[in-house]
Amino acid sequence: MTAAPSRAHSFNAAAAQYAAYRPSYPPALFAAVERLSARPLAGARVVDVGAGTGIATALLAERGAEVLAVEPGDGMAAQFRRTLPHIPLVRGSGDALPLADGSADLITYAQAWHWTDQERSVPEALRVLRPGGALALWWNRQGDPDPDTPWLGEQTDRIARFLGTADDADRAADRAAHRAKDLTTALDFHRDRLRWSRRVPVDTHLANLATHSAFLVLGERRTAEFVAQERTELLKVFPDGVVEERYAVDLLVWVDG
Repeated sequence: MTAAPSRAHSFNAAAAQYAAYRPSYPPALFAAVERLSARPLAGARVVDVGAGTGIATALLAERGAEVLAVEPGDGMAAQFRRTLPHIPLVRGSGDALPLADGSADLITYAQAWHWTDQERSVPEALRVLRPGGALALWWNRQGDPDPDTPWLGEQTDRIARFLGTADDADRAADRAAHRAKDLTTALDFHRDRLRWSRRVPVDTHLANLATHSAFLVLGERRTAEFVAQERTELLKVFPDGVVEERYAVDLLVWVDG
């Protein structure tokens, strides 16, 4: 089933912050998409569904793909058009793609598949893909157990305590991603996991956290309260004010035929 509508739509009011602070994706991800789909991105007709502000869309275009973005949200679509006016964007969702049958070589969902109803989005993807086309899904996330980053587990616990539940943003996203994977087991996916990291100022790290749906629905006052408390905790660990965020990208690629 799709995630709660209030969380799904919460990004629209924070689209500019999302574009500014959310992490990108490593070049190795797109090399893996090419390897697992057995075709280059250059010249491919790619539909990026749930494109948001265009973080993945821009990188696909840089690899030479002919990208069409699909985005349902008003705020996200407006930010996309400001950032990437040269890339075509249509309004719609993965549950009802406004596209012709057999019109795409590759359909991608970057951090977006779990917002769909897979009973609808799977047949829609298969309808829009050409024979021999591919469907690529990926999730960029922090939170894997890592003895070198004990601060991350401590932060996750603080988030859960602050929200009064274990349903913090990262854990909720992980569960949604796993539900999405469970619902697509009928398709024979190739899988890969890629690790990467980025070094960012503490305030950038906190601004990224604040764009997660659990905080967006919490409200500005309570989110600001958490950010102030968390800045104090992080500066104890990172006195130079720079955080190394470590990510794992889970990639699933299904190829027709």
